Amino acid sequence: MNPQPPATSDAHEAVTPQALRRQYESGATVDELVTTSGLSYGTVLNRLHDAGTVMRTSWQTRRMRQNPQARRRLAARLRILYEQHGATLTELATAAGETRRGARRLLIEAGGTVRTTQQTQRMRAAGRAAERYKLALSLRAQYEARAPVPDLAQEHSYSIATVYRLLHQAGTRMRPQHRHGPTRRERERP
Repeated sequence: MNPQPPATSDAHEAVTPQALRRQYESGATVDELVTTSGLSYGTVLNRLHDAGTVMRTSWQTRRMRQNPQARRRLAARLRILYEQHGATLTELATAAGETRRGARRLLIEAGGTVRTTQQTQRMRAAGRAAERYKLALSLRAQYEARAPVPDLAQEHSYSIATVYRLLHQAGTRMRPQHRHGPTRRERERP
């Protein structure tokens, strides 16, 4: 049994199809209209359809209610994360508290262009290569300040071979190797 609409003419005006449409288009949800009108969910939907109302999805309602400036700031921040730091859509969704689709929508609103997976992988590989080259230059500076390779390896938690490879990558001029043990002349004597 459906509750009866209020008896006053003002209250009756509030449940006409046109009045429901005005309230809906100003941001009210169907559930809110059901609560305020006292009509059933189906009746509210039927009256909205009778009035020619274009229905929204739930995300469109959330978007409509959001502060537009806050949304623009969030979209701009996501674009920076995406374009300058190489974040993925999944990472953007986590940062924004959105779904991947919602994060993608925000990125596009901010003027960003969605990358392919291969483009993201290339971008991240280039970032890792730049970091590795920075490390190689740092190791070179320490090596040229007379730090031994085993100490550099231990300090940076790399193998000695990796430290040598990074030093070569940085174009380091290597010191002559020390020969531990007897000299060549001592070994040749009988």
